[in-house]
Amino acid sequence: MPPQDVRPLDDVDRAILRILSVDARISNKELADRVGVAQSTCLTRVRALRESGVIRGYHADVDPRALGHDLEAMIAIRLQPHARATMGEVIATLSRRPEVLDVYFVAGANDFLLHVATASTDELRRFVGDHLNRDPAIAGTETNLIFEHTRAAGRLR
Repeated sequence: MPPQDVRPLDDVDRAILRILSVDARISNKELADRVGVAQSTCLTRVRALRESGVIRGYHADVDPRALGHDLEAMIAIRLQPHARATMGEVIATLSRRPEVLDVYFVAGANDFLLHVATASTDELRRFVGDHLNRDPAIAGTETNLIFEHTRAAGRLR
């Protein structure tokens, strides 16, 4: 969901976001010290960024292999032309699936990319065959296995 607040971000907001994108667990005191503002100012700024939707959330980056999901893939999905009117429902349905880590709405030949993790190739095949290819809203899929995933450093400009 896009940010609700359309005001431009100033240098202090950008500094806060850069630091939080690398370490969301940083204390408010340390964040304020690194940005060069009072702790109360920093707390107010972070709260405003969160309430306006600029900061969308905080989460733990869990390795899927630790949960027994050793196989990751990116699945490109093309929707049927009639299903484009219900894209919100399609996204909600896909994002509720336990195999799905992320849903990306994209431009180009495909409508979505799904980042998925499963325990095996058999589970991946069942997910694609039983849940995606049987969905009347989905015109087709293309699956690419992920051999290795390296998260970017998370630095914002």
